[in-house]
Formats: sequence, structure tokens, C-alpha cells
Amino acid sequence: MIYLDNSATTYPKPLVVREQMQKALRELGANPGRSGYDMSVRTSQAVYNCRERAAALLGAPGPECVVFQPSCTQALNLVIKGYLKPGDHVVVSDMEHNAVMRPLQALEAKGVTYTKAVVAPGDNDATVDAFRKAMGPRTRLVVCTAGSNVFGVRLPVERIAALCHQYDAKICVDAAQTAGVVPISVAEGGIDFLCCAGHKGLYGPMGTGLLVLRDPGVSLATLTEGGTGTQSQSLLQPDDPPERYESGTLNVPGIIGLYAGMGFVSAMGMERIYREEMGKVSYLYEKLSRMGHVKLYTPPPAIPYFVPVLSFNIENRPSEEIGQILAKSGIAVRCGLHCAPCAHEKMGTKGTVRVSPSAFTRPQEMEALARRVRAIVNTVQKR
Repeated sequence: MIYLDNSATTYPKPLVVREQMQKALRELGANPGRSGYDMSVRTSQAVYNCRERAAALLGAPGPECVVFQPSCTQALNLVIKGYLKPGDHVVVSDMEHNAVMRPLQALEAKGVTYTKAVVAPGDNDATVDAFRKAMGPRTRLVVCTAGSNVFGVRLPVERIAALCHQYDAKICVDAAQTAGVVPISVAEGGIDFLCCAGHKGLYGPMGTGLLVLRDPGVSLATLTEGGTGTQSQSLLQPDDPPERYESGTLNVPGIIGLYAGMGFVSAMGMERIYREEMGKVSYLYEKLSRMGHVKLYTPPPAIPYFVPVLSFNIENRPSEEIGQILAKSGIAVRCGLHCAPCAHEKMGTKGTVRVSPSAFTRPQEMEALARRVRAIVNTVQKR
């Protein structure tokens, strides 16, 4: 199988990830932070090591700023629902995933409003100006994707963060498509809340996510309360992160796998990963742009304005049909709305064929996809 659905989840996982998760199940089976016996202490240390690695990789002030979550979606919900209050205003981009839009829609009933800022692909000045115009006196939070999960458009989140702070607002960045691919620093970039999917560009397993805080003193209302292994004499939830937001037993095998995945990213180098993956989608874009009946929705994907995600359609053929044809040829892509109807509405589509490579994608696999698309196009031309 040629796997090109890495925006959904990276596959395969590095060998070290699989090995370390198996080791965790064998040797780190105790509950971390709950007891003083040897295996519990070693498990706690392994979890802490992952916090340290995540803080270093993502530019957090310290390991206490790294909060484990079961997904990027959960991290986004924690920030959106934990920070906003009735009467607050939010600015989002017009390319957001439902992980952002659905929580905001749910909060509208409680008096939270939002405005969409229009993203201009390849024109960061216009994008920042659109966010500026959307800001208002009640704007308390900006939530935006670092890179579109459908069209690969990259947003200038550091510039948007600087704008937010001019208006005394905070910024929450959805880095589901960029963490592990595009270098970012929470501290240096002024990112107040960074939400990451562990199972995508960080090469960890499913069921892992991160919320990274720039200021651990900023308190969010909790989504869940319960046992944390700390301050057990009190019936009140702890005030300090990360324990405040980590009730219940952590996914230790997943966290150990995430630790190994981040090690793989660090060893390979994010800059290298980004440039190589961008080279793969740029090659495909150039091939597809020469084919009649193929619709592309953005300018050629160029660094630093895009991330390695590419969408296309074939004239008069539903994206799902193209996906099925490719699947029969052993090529895995994602078709449809990609849980991001706002992005499709912006580009005027009812669904697209999405291609997203990983560090393991070989150039010949992109060539095989291009050849298969050409064959499908040829059948359209004969009609």
C-alpha cells in the first residue's frame, strides 16, 4: 500500500516507537505519581522525560507547561471552554477544523461570539490585516490553525500572536498539521496555548495529544476533575499545571511512544522533514498542474507559505469516487470534507482528494500517484 493520508495519522510509525511502547507494557506497568515503589517511580520518571522532550522540541518554558491530553481536539476544547466566558469575542480563521468550530458553536448559546478572518494564501500581510480588522474591544482569544488540514495553507501564527497581545488577547494555535513538521517555539513565538496531535507529525500513537502553555500561571476551567496523585487530602482540583488538567490515569504506553516519536523527529530534524515533505507535494502539484481536467485550489505550495498537504479534484468526478479508484490501486488518500467544512466553503468545494506525505514517503510513491491520476484523467477525456 502507498499510504498518503498522513494528515489523518502518520503511518508507519518509526520502529523505535513500536519498540518503546512494547517495553513500556513490559516494564512500566505501574501508575505514575501514585506510589513510591520502584516501578511506579520509574514510570513517573519516564512520563516526566516526555514532558521535558516536548518542552525542548516545542520551545516551552519548562516541563510543567506540557499537559498530556488524549487528542489535539481535547486540548482545543480545554482551552476554548476553559478560557472563554459569556460576552467574550473570539477571532478564528476561515479555514478552521471542526475541532475549533464546534466548541465555539456550542459556546454561542452561552453568549460567546466569533468572527472569521479571511486567510489570503501566500500573502501573510493580507492575512494579518484580516485578523486585525476582525479584532474588537471584547476579543479575548484568537484560535487559528497553524496550517490547513485540507489545502496546506500556512498561517503566520507568530505575527498573529504579536497582534493579539497588542489587543490584550491571547492566542491558541491548532498545530495538528504542523507540530513535528514546522519548527515553532511557544516562548519565542508568543504562543499562549499550543495544541498538538501526538499521532501525526510527532510520530506517536493514536490517543496522544499535547497542550503546551506559555505561561503556566494562566488558569483554565477544567473539563474533568478527579484523582491526580497530588493534594489528595483536598476535594478541590489542584491549581497548578500539569496536574490540574490531567485527572485520572495517564496513557503511559502512548506517552512513551510519543517520547520515542519526538526523538525520531529531533534526530531527523524538523527543518529537514519540512523541506523534504514540501518537495514531495511540490513535485505532485507540478505534475497535476499539467493535466487537463484536474482542479488545484491554491498557488504552487512554497516554503514558508504552505505545509505539506495538497488537495485536488478531477472534473465531473466526486472526490469519494476518485478515492475509491485510488484505493483499488493500493493508494490511500483522504476524500470528502476532512472535518473542515469552513475550509471547503472558502474554496468553493464539496470535497477534495487530499494527499499528505510523511518522512517515510518515497519519491517514487508520489510518481505512482501522479501516473494513476493521469490514467483516471484519460478516462474522463474519452467520455
